[in-house]
Amino acid sequence: MTAIAFPYVTKALKVQQRLGTFYVAVLPAELLLQVAASDSMRAIMKPDGDGYELKGTQRLLQDKRLTEISDYINRVDSAFPNSIIIAANYDLESGFDQGELEYISEETTGAPVDDSRVWSIEEADDGCYTLTIPTAEKLAAIIDGQHRLFSFARAEKEAMQSMDLLCSIFIDLPKALQAQIFATINSNQKKVDRSLTYELFGYNVSDEEETYWTPDKLAVFFTRKLATDPESPLRGRIMVAPKLDKALQELAAEADWKVSTAVVVDGVLRLFSSNPKRDANAMRKGAASPRGVLSEGPKDKSPLRDVYIEGNDALIFKMVLNYLKACERTFWATAKPDSFILRTIGVQAAFDILRQLAGRSYDDRNISEDYFVEKLAGAGEINFAEDRFKNPSGSGRTVIRKAIEAAIFVEEAVH
Repeated sequence: MTAIAFPYVTKALKVQQRLGTFYVAVLPAELLLQVAASDSMRAIMKPDGDGYELKGTQRLLQDKRLTEISDYINRVDSAFPNSIIIAANYDLESGFDQGELEYISEETTGAPVDDSRVWSIEEADDGCYTLTIPTAEKLAAIIDGQHRLFSFARAEKEAMQSMDLLCSIFIDLPKALQAQIFATINSNQKKVDRSLTYELFGYNVSDEEETYWTPDKLAVFFTRKLATDPESPLRGRIMVAPKLDKALQELAAEADWKVSTAVVVDGVLRLFSSNPKRDANAMRKGAASPRGVLSEGPKDKSPLRDVYIEGNDALIFKMVLNYLKACERTFWATAKPDSFILRTIGVQAAFDILRQLAGRSYDDRNISEDYFVEKLAGAGEINFAEDRFKNPSGSGRTVIRKAIEAAIFVEEAVH
């Protein structure tokens, strides 16, 4: 069996459903052991390179199902027709998707965005799709099927290396939405103890008071509300899809433009958490704790941090909603079809500006739509269809953000 080489490139099928878009591909079991992980378990290659060992939650490591499945894998007639469900480009250490993490790094270090680790999907001229996995780094979070996958680490080497697995792959899917998908899949198929979702993802997906919602869970809730609220400019425009999905970019060039769920979740999340994984760990240490526990932890300079900890979710949502209405009036409603303010990087840049204005708005005790229209007014005449904005990478997002900053903050200084 030839060793897995990176970048690993394979064909994929695109599947569009009501939730959004995912991709189906066939991947070697050994490759998945290298690139996939969960918060509770991961496979690590042994120092001598001969096989894998499991690391993670002791109770799961001792689960007799792992041994039973590995024994089945060793049989000459073993088969796994059901798919392993994974979320690619999710950084398990930070809680952000990989693209957002790279942008944050650029903003703090000044170094150019490095997207060399990001899993990507490309559509060919014939309508077929190609999945590229650049490195063996663990950037694929397992949504469902971790027992099946990690049993291969305990199987005989020949059996492990000879098996391919069917995979359903979501790109740029926030963790709270991963947990909801897991809970929905398993509740529809068999009764699952709610504590299993809690143990695997750190969430009680249902019947949990809002005061116990971690920052990323609240951000996903707001995003789904923005996708359906009749007052929201993003109603019907938020999709579960890769940030750089070609179809999204084509739609963005039309009147009915759309944006990825991950873009909105990241933008909202950074208003009240600069480290969602740290916050989730603090709120899930031992018994679940309410948000107030975060006031005892490390200082977080996110502009609406105190508002989140106090549980004033209505204020946060109203501020975000009114700011987006101001963006609609100032940028989106009059944008040319080829304007990059309608693209992924344009919406990301708009949320970056909100992060700068949110603290001022709160301090001014004014979160109205007109307040934000006034703040953004100086940038209303920028033509984001100009060539200088036509860079779909993270650096293009920075160019748009800086152009808006220069216009609105210079305007402030004049007045």
